[in-house]
Amino acid sequence: MQTEFSNAERAQVLVQALPNIKKYTGKIVVVKYGGNAMINEDLKQQVMEDIVLLNLIGVKIVLVHGGGPEISEMMDKLGKKTEFVNGLRVTDAETAEIAQMVLSGKVNKSLVNLLLKKGGNAIGLSGVDGRFIEAEMKDEKLGYVGRITAINTDPVKGLFEGHYIPVVATVGCDREGNVYNINGDTAAAYIAGALGAERLIMMTDVAGILRDKDDPSTLISKVSIEEARELFSQGIIAGGMIPKVECCIEAIDRGVKNAVIMDGRVPHSILMELLTDEGAGTMIGA
Repeated sequence: MQTEFSNAERAQVLVQALPNIKKYTGKIVVVKYGGNAMINEDLKQQVMEDIVLLNLIGVKIVLVHGGGPEISEMMDKLGKKTEFVNGLRVTDAETAEIAQMVLSGKVNKSLVNLLLKKGGNAIGLSGVDGRFIEAEMKDEKLGYVGRITAINTDPVKGLFEGHYIPVVATVGCDREGNVYNINGDTAAAYIAGALGAERLIMMTDVAGILRDKDDPSTLISKVSIEEARELFSQGIIAGGMIPKVECCIEAIDRGVKNAVIMDGRVPHSILMELLTDEGAGTMIGA
């Protein structure tokens, strides 16, 4: 079995990608990065390579990341109990400080460093920088878990002008200086909408929306918002897929052209999605 491409085959791959390169050059693509692709070191390297390559061909990439497992790990080290309500971390003032330290510090700067090592030009920021993500308390029972009230795009647009890749830690703030932990998927949807992104990519640990959750061959490659709502009512979109699809719909309602939920465990899945006709995962569009 042939395991290597000839130079002619490599050239043909690039030629076939050309229409998609032209389609996305100068456009904004927001990538929500998390799940197994963020934990597995080999996959992490490949995600960074994809992002740097896209940046070099003129795609304006915004990398939005979470870091829930890292926050939990730090809380364990500090002897602080983690409590969740409906999938959201109950966040007192001390937990908010831990989240800010882990997300804006350790996780954010490690991703920036990886992008730099791959030849990219990246700068990390959190929602507190330039009041990029303004928020208020979502529910007193949850503490400092934020509901987004505004996205101020100037910090990111300034980075675009310098050809930087913005790497965004999802903590926000209010005008009184309170810091809030923000759900990463929600933040990505709001950021993509505020920037008028061409596409929002949600990286997950599943192939996309499956008609049969136990059968990857039942992947639904494309759905409209109306069709997605029908899949909700049928129970096909269920469990952890519900909030991800809801965030995609939120992004589209806010002006994003389309959103994709795809398997971040597949090597170079971002390039497959943007630079091939087949794409990857499930595309949700208006």
